Amino acid sequence: MTIGNFLMNPFQSFEILPGNHDSGMVILADHAMNRLPERYGRLGLPESAFSRHIAYDIGIEGLVRELSARLGVPAVLGGFSRLLIDPNRGEDDPTLIMKISDGAIIPGNHPITDQEWNYRIETFHRPYHKAVCETTDKVANATGKAPLVLSLHSYTPAWKGVPRPWHAAVLWDSDHRAVVPLLDMLSSDPDLIIGDNEPYDGALKGDTMYRHCMVTGIPHALLEIRQDLIGNEAGICEWAGRLAPIFAAMNADPALHEYNVHVSRTGPYE
Repeated sequence: MTIGNFLMNPFQSFEILPGNHDSGMVILADHAMNRLPERYGRLGLPESAFSRHIAYDIGIEGLVRELSARLGVPAVLGGFSRLLIDPNRGEDDPTLIMKISDGAIIPGNHPITDQEWNYRIETFHRPYHKAVCETTDKVANATGKAPLVLSLHSYTPAWKGVPRPWHAAVLWDSDHRAVVPLLDMLSSDPDLIIGDNEPYDGALKGDTMYRHCMVTGIPHALLEIRQDLIGNEAGICEWAGRLAPIFAAMNADPALHEYNVHVSRTGPYE
């Protein structure tokens, strides 16, 4: 789907920023947007809920658009709010459709019928993952090598009243190939505190990195950035300027374009 098609259609479950398939890299943004189809209204929530982290990853859409443009690489953006269904969860994950998120009860998600649960998977979740799969395949076919996949998210400055000191965090399961250089280059800035699998652990069975990279042996890393640092254009430009040369350096490493399946910390692959 092109950007033009995205704009002409009142709702799409994803957006692809085309970039160059022979670039060797794909950027993902599972929680880029806070949009809902009209049929769902606001899921019974106040409008203010859709400016919170429970609805989307604040700042990530703008950052990924900027990185895609600077690097000339394709990117896939989730086109729907995580409140509708979470694209970064497996289809059998009980948190796929949340009934409550950070204290906010979601009336439109409870009760929910099996029919509606399956409808959301078929209509939103699967098309997004199909777009991810097709985009990584196109890059692999264009280069004849494994693509480097980098997934971007953002997180709140505090949780349950406890401040989070990390400016950014790299999350991963057991494949450290892209993780080590990303951590090293980010940590070389003395002004940054970088988390290594904190405040979250990157081993989650069925999530986007598991599904598209761990199982297939594609080099990858998930980067979380504290949302207050990318909540405006100035912050987005600052972090795009910081990350673009790091991503380019990683992408130039031949070792990050080889298929190598690692055993997941979550257990055997099915």
